[in-house]
Amino acid sequence: MPGWTWNSPTRSSPPSTCSSGAWANWRNCSVSEPASDPGSEVVASSHYVRGRHAMLLRAGFSPLFTDYYLHLMQHGLRLEPAHDTLLKEALAALTLHLISRPRDETVAWTLNLQEPRLNLFVTGDSSSGLVTGRVYTDHVREGDQSLFYSQVLRPNHPARTSVVPVTASDALAMAGDFHRQSQQTPARFFQLGGEEETFALLVALPDCDLPWLEAIDTPAVEAIADTEELGFLENRAFRFGCRCTLPRIVRSIASLGTTSLEELFGEDEALDVSCPRCAAKYQATREQMRAIQDGDAADA
Repeated sequence: MPGWTWNSPTRSSPPSTCSSGAWANWRNCSVSEPASDPGSEVVASSHYVRGRHAMLLRAGFSPLFTDYYLHLMQHGLRLEPAHDTLLKEALAALTLHLISRPRDETVAWTLNLQEPRLNLFVTGDSSSGLVTGRVYTDHVREGDQSLFYSQVLRPNHPARTSVVPVTASDALAMAGDFHRQSQQTPARFFQLGGEEETFALLVALPDCDLPWLEAIDTPAVEAIADTEELGFLENRAFRFGCRCTLPRIVRSIASLGTTSLEELFGEDEALDVSCPRCAAKYQATREQMRAIQDGDAADA
């Protein structure tokens, strides 16, 4: 599960963690502010598949992935090609999953993978229309199996957390395993490709034609508008983005109550802090951190 990471420009950094306390504080960096460029918006649609009693959700993710790559460039982040593919798949799967859920739900997924050894974190919600994520490769917890963690927040409802084992090698299949085990709803994710980088999700509804759902392949999903009767349900818009700021990150670190400024800085006057949600990089001085912790962020 994701943790806060920090390091000093002049000394070796303390290990990043995968603590449950840090993971529980992912909500402290709100994603409630959408990106300003309307061209980056992805419109995802949902349809009822009549006669099959299933829901079809699909979207072209090219604009969202473009913003994701711009984010990596802005913060000097580099991912291995295999990790990049996994993160893009997870972002697409989470977005499609969000369309099938109530609009006021905020969802965070962490995939603790053993091969390759990494933590994959994605989060988003329909109310802000923002999704974001990152990859952790350092100090990843070793285990006997890969695990899929899900946390759901919804106003006036208790937080829901679930953990299921997964065996698939790609994020789309892992998300499908999660649906079957945790949501108790058969679901299948598909990468349709094309210039728009389209992905799709089929979710079983009550009385679903399960043999059809289990047998359908990617070409059949691509042609589903010609072979099945679809009833339009709604559109929802999403963008890649995270409303993280240095004050929010510092307050969240402080809320853990486990590390003092002296322990963080040592003899240094500045350190680098990365967002636990999107890996954005910030540099903070000792004075800025103290001012933010004291509640005087305006002077930081």
